[in-house]
Amino acid sequence: QVQLVESGGGLLQAGDSLRLSCAATGGTFSRYATAWFRQAPGKDRDYIGGISASGASTAYRSGVQGRFTISRDNAKNTVYLQTNSLKPEDTAVYYCAARRGAWPSMFPSDYDSWGQGTQVTVSS
Repeated sequence: QVQLVESGGGLLQAGDSLRLSCAATGGTFSRYATAWFRQAPGKDRDYIGGISASGASTAYRSGVQGRFTISRDNAKNTVYLQTNSLKPEDTAVYYCAARRGAWPSMFPSDYDSWGQGTQVTVSS
């Protein structure tokens, strides 16, 4: 089971871009599909998108594709979330998650490993 650590969050302005990173240790990262979720105060943890274990395939929640791009570098045991044209409603704690197997899932309960989260705050 891998351990995950996110980084790259911060305080930004509307329209900014940001790249979050999630570094994995303790397992064979290329055997894990990964995903990004976010959770705003008082709301459920929402799926943003996921990437297959190989990195060949990605999937996104309807409505976010185009502003969010997920990629991974298995040689560096790292998955990334590129966010563009940030909006105040993107303010949330962003989490990466990993599950053993080839394909990601949109359901948080399907994931074995979670990072601690990184705060992204977007001001107008």
